Amino acid sequence: MVRDADVILKVRRPTAGEAERYKKGALVIGMMDPFGNEPALAALAKAGVTAFAMELLPRITRAQGMDVLSSQANLAGYRAVIDAAYEYGRALPMMMTAAGTVPGARVFVMGAGVAGLQAVATARRLGAIVTATDVRPAAKEQVESLGAKFIAVEDAEFKQAETAAGYAKEMSREYQARQTALVAEHIKKQDIVITTALIPGRPAPRLISAQMVRSMRPGSVIVDLAVERGGNCELAKVGEVAEVGGVKIVGHRNMPGRLAATASSLYAKNLYAFLEILVDKSSKSLAVDWDDEIVKATALTRDGAIVHPSFQPKTAA
Repeated sequence: MVRDADVILKVRRPTAGEAERYKKGALVIGMMDPFGNEPALAALAKAGVTAFAMELLPRITRAQGMDVLSSQANLAGYRAVIDAAYEYGRALPMMMTAAGTVPGARVFVMGAGVAGLQAVATARRLGAIVTATDVRPAAKEQVESLGAKFIAVEDAEFKQAETAAGYAKEMSREYQARQTALVAEHIKKQDIVITTALIPGRPAPRLISAQMVRSMRPGSVIVDLAVERGGNCELAKVGEVAEVGGVKIVGHRNMPGRLAATASSLYAKNLYAFLEILVDKSSKSLAVDWDDEIVKATALTRDGAIVHPSFQPKTAA
């Protein structure tokens, strides 16, 4: 019974009602989606559970086997291309046939993180003509190593557009305007656009305007992997395949869940690797080291309080 469990492994954050049924002090490990969900974190603290957020893992070598964001983003990038090809309804590679030449599909990937690079690799394997963009300078070499062309305004600001943790910084309005103009012209010529851009703790950046969508040819497809965070595409709808002027905009929820068996397998391995550092192997009992940098980075609630410094309630001066 869950009421007697010392450790509870979850896919998504438990509801307040669920958490109330857990034993006080139980370790609850899963994707907690903490940003912007302070009331839900307060409910976890009130229930007396010790909650760990897998998406807050530090980007260090020791945590690579636990990195749920990478394992699931890989699948999301792959599935985005498969769904795009299905909605596109045409061949992706160029084909020379006796009946004529089939032109190669043009695929543009916006955001070259884990999901974006997997989308680039998958589209290339399927024979598409692939381009990609990102505000991080390191992404250029990664994109080109996969055989795609990199598209970006490469000025001085671009060269400084990456945090120490490897995430994209929010760019200035001036840079965004120049990049938007470049992208707007490029998008007009694309058959498939896949957007993957996310900024931790903030709504997804808006990359594709309604005007850009309407500039695309009928039959084109956009897949918005950030739709649950507000969307990179202005016209994307959560959980729907919308159509505007003959352009399909795919807004599926939980893209990795569309490859459920593989997603579950990888996520289970992430959880197992995390749980290993919380257990004393000699005594086979829980032994949480609260000074461990992985534990400190992921612990949200403990002893009835929110303990993560990024989510503690702000008090009056």
